[in-house]
Amino acid sequence: MNYNDTASNFDGIINVLNNQKVIAYPTEAVFGLGCDPDSEKAVMALLDLKQRPWDKGLILIADNYDQVKPYIDDSRLTTEQRDAMFATWPGPVTWVIPAKSTTPKWLTGRFDSLAVRVTDHPVVKALCSAYGKPVVSTSANLSGYEPCRTTAEVNQQFNGRIPVVDGLVGGRQNPSEIRDALTGQLYRQG
Repeated sequence: MNYNDTASNFDGIINVLNNQKVIAYPTEAVFGLGCDPDSEKAVMALLDLKQRPWDKGLILIADNYDQVKPYIDDSRLTTEQRDAMFATWPGPVTWVIPAKSTTPKWLTGRFDSLAVRVTDHPVVKALCSAYGKPVVSTSANLSGYEPCRTTAEVNQQFNGRIPVVDGLVGGRQNPSEIRDALTGQLYRQG
């Protein structure tokens, strides 16, 4: 999708995000549900919609590393750990990084860390760039259902209750790989 075509669609979507509502958008492999990470109301609405427990924590997806820095404790990373992360970004690898003490529990869940990804998906990059910060990213599906891969599937599964950023998912078959930034441990194969 052309960046200009995508950007022209964002005024309404940004308004939805600013009004503490949930959106759906295409990512590298599946559609994601997202909202303003700084709004407890929006995150709780997303968790309720998805039927996901709050304590699992969430992923933030961003256009660039600076967008996630307000939420993570970058000072806890060594140069080597940071280099390992940057070697995979932008791209479909999510890294679990120690969270700042000010990062809300509605994002971290029961953890003292936060999962973040700097995406290379053009629609999400444009969305986060237009919004000026990351958005929450969790697969667009009801608990127990397969993740949605098309706009039509999102509309069907969620009965048209949320606005969808139109676009195509990337060519990946599996959701993003998840790794621990401190240890390199693989949590989920990509």
